[in-house]
Parts: sequence; structure tokens; C-alpha cells
Amino acid sequence: MASDNQNVRAQLSFALYRAANRMVREHKPFLEPLGLTYAQYLVILELLNGSPLAVGVLGSRVDMDTGTITPLLKRLEAAGLVTRTRDRADERYVMVDLTPRGQAMAADIFGVTDKIKSACQLSEQNMDELRRTLDGLTRLLEK
Repeated sequence: MASDNQNVRAQLSFALYRAANRMVREHKPFLEPLGLTYAQYLVILELLNGSPLAVGVLGSRVDMDTGTITPLLKRLEAAGLVTRTRDRADERYVMVDLTPRGQAMAADIFGVTDKIKSACQLSEQNMDELRRTLDGLTRLLEK
């Protein structure tokens, strides 16, 4: 029989896995009416904070590789929310920008963020502390 520290619920990785899955599921009822997946929401949110962005820069900011973000961007483009155009200064880069329709989603997107903050029932200070802890863990694991 496994010792207590070998139990799945004792694993840090499982706690993080559970929390991440729960967080994504918590977004779903707010994103479905917008026609967005969680990953698409992250991309739109990042673009609302400053666009256009090169695909590589955008992928880095939302932690998605090219093989993941490219099909996602194609779906957002087909939905009329973003445009993808070659950078005139350097044709190697594809720039992603929000369409007017994508920009019009700002209030809804930021509303989702507020609803999730409320659902977490954490103070701003506790959320910032948790985010810093998780970001620090990520940095350590990326080395």
C-alpha cells in the first residue's frame, strides 16, 4: 500500500491540475454565450491589452506554441474577431489585430475576468500573492 505522500491527493502536481481544470470550467458558462473557448478568451484578452502583435509574441504571452495558436487564430479570424496580416516591414512576421467586432467584446471579456475574481472569493492581495507564487513555480520549472 502507498504511503500518504504517494497518494494522488498529496501530490502538488495533482492540486495544480485540479485547480487549473476547475478554473477553466469556471469560465465556461461565461464564455459559451460569447462563442469563445478558454484559450480564445486568453488570446482576445491579451489583444485587448495592446495589438497588433506578432503571432510569436502573442503565443509567448499566452504560453502557446505555434502549432496551438495558429489554428486558434484561424478560427478567431473565421469568426470575424481578428485579422492576420503579414508585417509590411518584415514579411516573415504575421501580425494579429482585433477587428472592430473583436474590440466590441471588451466589456464582455473584462466582465468575465470580474466574474472569475468574484467566484474565487480572494482579496486582491491574496490573488496577487497566489499569482506570484504560481509564476515563481513556473519560472523554476522552466529552467
